[in-house]
Amino acid sequence: MKRARTRCPWAEMNALQRAYHDREWGVPVHDDRPLFEFLILEGAQAGLSWDTILKKRENYRRAFAGFDARRVARFGRRERTALLTDEGIVRNRLKIDAAISNAARFLEVQREFGSFARYVWQFVGGRPKQNRWTRASDVPAATPEASAMSRDLRRRGFRFVGPTICYAFMQATGMVNDHLTGCFRHDQVRRAQRDMRTMRRGKA
Repeated sequence: MKRARTRCPWAEMNALQRAYHDREWGVPVHDDRPLFEFLILEGAQAGLSWDTILKKRENYRRAFAGFDARRVARFGRRERTALLTDEGIVRNRLKIDAAISNAARFLEVQREFGSFARYVWQFVGGRPKQNRWTRASDVPAATPEASAMSRDLRRRGFRFVGPTICYAFMQATGMVNDHLTGCFRHDQVRRAQRDMRTMRRGKA
C-alpha cells in the first residue's frame, strides 16, 4: 500500500489546497509578475480564507489583466466599475482600489530598484529563511522582517500590506520555508531554495 503523504494541516481542506501546497507554497519567486499576483491575492484575502481566494484565482487573473502591473495601474472608472460588479472576485471597493493603486506603487519600486523582486527580497537578506516548525501553532502570524516590509511598503503608499499580510506573502513566495518539519514538502522546498540560490549566484 502506498504511504500517504504528510502535509501541513492547513493544506488538507480540499484538492485545490493540496495542489497549491504541493506545487507552489514556499517555492522561491523572483519574477515580478507572480510577485504582483501574490501582492493582489494576499491583499484580497484580508478577513477571508485562503481557500476562498484560491477558488477565485483564475477569475482574478482574468479581471486583473493577467496580473500585468502596467495594465492594472492604468485602470480607470470603467474598469473599477466592472470589477465591483464581477462576481468572480471579492467585490470590496477598498480592496479593488488598493490593488489598482498598489500597481502604480509597484511600478515605482521597479523603477527605483530595477525589479520588485530585488526590493522585496532584501527583507530576508536575499536568501530564504529556513524555519523548522514542528506544529502549526508554532508558526507566527508575523515576524520582524514582515513588519519591516509592511512599514516600508506603507511608507511608499501601498495599502492592504499589514505585517500579517506581508508574512503570508513571504510564505507564499518562498522568502521563508514554513512547511512543518513533518511535511513532505519541507525538505523539497529547502532544496529548491538552495538550488535557486546557487543558480542565481552562477548568473551574477
